[in-house]
This record gives sequence, C-alpha cells and structure tokens, in this order.
Amino acid sequence: MIGVLAFEFFRNALLAGLLASVACGVIGTYVVVKRMVSLAGGISHAAFGGIGLGYYLGLDPILSATAFTVAVALGMGDLSLRRRQNLDTLVGAVWAGGMALGILFVYLSPGFAPDLFGYLFGNILLVPADAILWMAVLVGVILAVTALFARDLMAVTFDEEYARVMNLHVEGIFLLLLVLVALTVVMLIQVVGIILVIALLTIPAAIAREYATDLAGMMVRAVALGAVFTVGGIFCSYFLDVPSGATIILIAVAAYGAVMGVRTILPGR
Repeated sequence: MIGVLAFEFFRNALLAGLLASVACGVIGTYVVVKRMVSLAGGISHAAFGGIGLGYYLGLDPILSATAFTVAVALGMGDLSLRRRQNLDTLVGAVWAGGMALGILFVYLSPGFAPDLFGYLFGNILLVPADAILWMAVLVGVILAVTALFARDLMAVTFDEEYARVMNLHVEGIFLLLLVLVALTVVMLIQVVGIILVIALLTIPAAIAREYATDLAGMMVRAVALGAVFTVGGIFCSYFLDVPSGATIILIAVAAYGAVMGVRTILPGR
C-alpha cells in the first residue's frame, strides 16, 4: 500500500483531498447549522453553467466556474434578501438554469469536451500539480476570512435578530457566507464533481454536529471526518479501480448511516 505513494498523481490526490476536507469542514459547518443545504445545492449545480462558459470561451473551466459561481451566489443572496423571493423557488430556478446553461454552452463549443464527466462526477486521481497550489490558496483565503469574521459569522448563523441588535451588517455577512460556499463548491468539484458536491459539504458537518458542543469543535471534527472520507475513498477507488468521487461519497454516506443508527438505538452514544 505504501508503494502507491511513490506516484506523483496519488500524492496530488491525497493533498487535494486533505485541502478539500479543510474547506468543506469549515464552510460545511455553517451550511448545516444555518440550514442552507438546498441553497448550497443550487449554487453547486449552477457551477456547471460556469464550466460550460469556460469551454465556450476557451478559458480554464475551473476559473470560469469560480467567477460564475460567485456571481450566482451573490445574485441569489441579493434576490433572497432584498426582493423577498421564495428561497425554494429561487434555488430550483438557479439549480435548473445553471445546468441548462452549462449544457447549452458545451453544445455550442467547438470540438469535444474531454473532461466534462470529470467535472460532473469528479476524478481526484487526475488533479494536476498546479491545481493543488490553487486549492491551497483558496483554503488560505477561506480560513483567513472565517477567522477575521468569526464573531459576525457565528452571530448571523445562529440568530439574525440578535445580530441586528448587535448592529452587525447581517445582509453583508450573509452574502460573504454565500461567496465562501461558492468558493468551496468550486474546490470540491475537482474532488467529487458537481453532482456529489453537496454530500461532501454537508455529511462530515452533520456527523460532527452529533458530538460537538460548540462551533469550533464541530469544525474540527468535520475537517477530520472529511479527511478520513477522502483519503479512505482515494485508497479504495485506486485499489478497486472504481470512480473516486462516488467511492468517497459512499464511504461518507455509510458513516452517516452508521452514526444515525447508533444514535437511534443508543440515544446517549
């Protein structure tokens, strides 16, 4: 098993999985506590529009997806806050619209899109070395912003009315949180793909919530669980020769099912 670490692509996959685990553990905690799972799902599927746009314009699909997804997240946040749109309807429209735009752009693009299924279902074993540096920078930005606005993010996540009493800019903090979700989603696309992003973003945090007593403890546990799921999934997918993204998610779902089963049978454990 150790011999496989001699391969550069495998070491890159492990680094990418660990970096993604940090991002999904920290931001996934806010998503789960604030019950923004459907909103994050809409943002993740809208990212396909950015990937399609990248193919159409001849740009790096991940870079175009980053800009497109951040813009969509800010647009959704603005419509939800200022125009009082129904959130479920908004998520459904963005979810379907993003996927439709992606399909349309890919169809109109000249030639064949060879990596398209990789963006849809993920293939962490093919993450290039330069993408690792980009992911590390993104994780650094996410950690710096969450540390800088930790008090504000916690107040808005748990009780918006209390945050307003504290004279916090609730709308601005909410939009900042959506941007962080968008950046995390784009990072996770390379690990598990657009279709499965929402699972890795929420399952580690959902399990961590069962055993944590505060937000920081929940984040630490979610990061550790994400690392176990991604590293375990990478090894299993390599040795079983099966898709890596699906393997990572199935391990996470199995762990979540086991935890929920134990909590149901033994409520105090």
